Amino acid sequence: MQCHTRRRTRRRSRRVEFFDGTLRTSAEFDDARIFDTTLRDGEQSPRTSFSYDDKRDIAAQLDAMGVHVVEAGFPVNSDAEFAAVRDIAESASNGTDVCGLARVVEKDVEAALDAGVDVVHVFASTSDVQLEDSMHATREEVVDRSVDAVRRVREAGVEVMFSPMDATRTDPEFLREVVETVSEAGVDWVNIPDTCGVATPARFATLVEQFTEWTDARIDVHTHDDFGLASANALAGFEAGAAQAQVSVNGIGERAGNAAFEEVVMAVESIHGVETGIDTTRITELARMVEEKSDVPVPANKPVVGDNAFAHESGIHAAGVIENAATFEPGVMTPEMVGAERELVMGKHTGTHSVRERLREAGYDPTDEQVRAVTRKVKDTGAAKERVTDERVREFAETVGVERTPERVTEGSR
Repeated sequence: MQCHTRRRTRRRSRRVEFFDGTLRTSAEFDDARIFDTTLRDGEQSPRTSFSYDDKRDIAAQLDAMGVHVVEAGFPVNSDAEFAAVRDIAESASNGTDVCGLARVVEKDVEAALDAGVDVVHVFASTSDVQLEDSMHATREEVVDRSVDAVRRVREAGVEVMFSPMDATRTDPEFLREVVETVSEAGVDWVNIPDTCGVATPARFATLVEQFTEWTDARIDVHTHDDFGLASANALAGFEAGAAQAQVSVNGIGERAGNAAFEEVVMAVESIHGVETGIDTTRITELARMVEEKSDVPVPANKPVVGDNAFAHESGIHAAGVIENAATFEPGVMTPEMVGAERELVMGKHTGTHSVRERLREAGYDPTDEQVRAVTRKVKDTGAAKERVTDERVREFAETVGVERTPERVTEGSR
């Protein structure tokens, strides 16, 4: 069997600098394509089901934001699924490619082609445990069926991606055989799926580098979050030579989920300094839409889109942020970049700087002594595990006798 090799460019040395509280890094890669699988793998989250309208709405948002590929679903699964994939493919208008998933089974491939997608994503299990106890096929059968599926899509004039499912738990020699064989059949993309989330960034990067030696096809990565490493592994994939990463909004997906759209996109843009072409200012809006339609709550401490992502309560942190947001935020990522707002939270850990700022925003002109008095009430209330709302802060201000600013008094008297 002929081994496809290509000359590999020398990886640029990584240089990281910290300056003025902001990270500067020379990019390890130049381009990063985003393949969104919220509508396919994301929908496989336990107890999640998207309606036809849900799928159309989410796909339209992803298209409008400039996502490179949207995996709309599994066309052979049902008539409703087929219709959704077909209609999403017909309506995409912002340069977004629409992808349909298919097993290496003739009816699956034909359904995806009939749906009119731009990319057919065919997959087959390659690990021994899945071959024996899930797919119930031999290695030889998998290779033959994979080649047939790739060739059929190519004959139809459609772009084809192949995934050796459970690649990170597959015998390396067999994995190489499958990849080289589908490459000879003319595959356009080879996806590297960490199906059960067992990869680590260093190991996954090594695997991606091996794939670049086995195939001339473009490399795509698909990582799961069983150990909380999905986004890190996706980024490691880019650093090692992958052209594209599969992600899901809010990280939803099988079991613990997939690499999170918002985390990967913002890390690529802000830390690596690589422009994806995606309108990041709509990320929070997208996250809220998917949260509602998937019925999977976004944790408050979720990176980028959680309620606490740009919230500050600690007195030291809040004081710094009031002076300069980059003191206790990344600096290279601001709430405005993702369509969010910064929040100073009142509670047990609140300091006088936050209270003074909140009182001034509410139209008060407090003295230093009054600020300290209100701060004590805020801390005591927070320590009692009660929420300190804007209304409570105003109550405290009135109790302490804080006067309104002259401008606000004048406005209120009109």
